[in-house]
Amino acid sequence: MISKLKFIGEFLKFNIVSLIATSVDFIVFVVLTNGMNLYYLSATVIGAICGGITAFALNRNWVFARQEGIINSQILHFFLVWLGSIVLNALGIYLLVEFIIIDEVLSKIITSIIVGILFNFTMNKYYVFK
Repeated sequence: MISKLKFIGEFLKFNIVSLIATSVDFIVFVVLTNGMNLYYLSATVIGAICGGITAFALNRNWVFARQEGIINSQILHFFLVWLGSIVLNALGIYLLVEFIIIDEVLSKIITSIIVGILFNFTMNKYYVFK
């Protein structure tokens, strides 16, 4: 029962952090694409970098509370997961924009939700902050 509650608590906190990190990512993406006319795939990567830094700090210190772990190892594992997330997000946005002809911003939202739920939580819980 306690294990189940801990899992639910981590999942809820992870989603709050995801909203914060995704907001950072999304704001950077919109500013770069709409405000600075940067190519949407470049803006996706830059936004992901900003969101990734935010997510690592909050996940390590609040969600999974793994400050006692070796930070270099956590950073390396997080970086690998984060790279996978960037690739999945960029691929998802590209496919939605180029083949299904969905707006860039809507494509970003759809892809971020799918990758966040299916890939990011699982990899962070069981690989980065285990």
